Amino acid sequence: MIQLFHATKYYDRRPALTDVTLQIDKGEFVLLMGPSGAGKTTLLKLLYCATSLDEGQILIQGRNVARIRPSAVPYLRRTMGVVFQDFKLLPKKSVYDNVALPLLVQGLSAFETRRKVMEALKAVGVDHRKESRPAMLSAGEQQRVCIARAIVNSPIILLADEPTGNMDAELACEIVELFRTINARGTTVLVATHNRQVIEQVGRRIVTLDQGKVVSDEGRGQ
Repeated sequence: MIQLFHATKYYDRRPALTDVTLQIDKGEFVLLMGPSGAGKTTLLKLLYCATSLDEGQILIQGRNVARIRPSAVPYLRRTMGVVFQDFKLLPKKSVYDNVALPLLVQGLSAFETRRKVMEALKAVGVDHRKESRPAMLSAGEQQRVCIARAIVNSPIILLADEPTGNMDAELACEIVELFRTINARGTTVLVATHNRQVIEQVGRRIVTLDQGKVVSDEGRGQ
């Protein structure tokens, strides 16, 4: 599903990732651990082509992302959902419109868009907020909307960067349970976090980064 071979990325000649070799199988739920600056966000950005690799290879479903033409990147991203810590919701758009955006870009019909959007909103429990704007929502509700936007296109891979970073323990548990449910439906899930409670709740494979290197890989096959 996802394979990294000696992946290395530099920022201003300083390595953000160094010689990372890693394999994530279809249907796995993997936690990416490490302190701030360890390289977690860089690794996720490489996977959804928000930045480019300097050395090594990354294969996603057998495709070498380093060789994908820029025009083909949007098609690769359609197979992925991405959840950000800072939400990245459009403030002037309703919840419905925020979640519908990926489908509108693809040119889906209004009928099919509505069906998929409402299905995603119901899956995360915020369908009753479909007409609200982001500023009217709590942090937990905003993150649920972000997850709905990420899964509305039925992605095969879900990437999340510190999705519980701004939440209290109760909300964090709720968000993690949503990821577990999504994973149970067959989606491969990779979550970057330093939240010890999330780790204990998920109890799955943990890949730890430190200074851009993989320093441990525990629980593969769980």
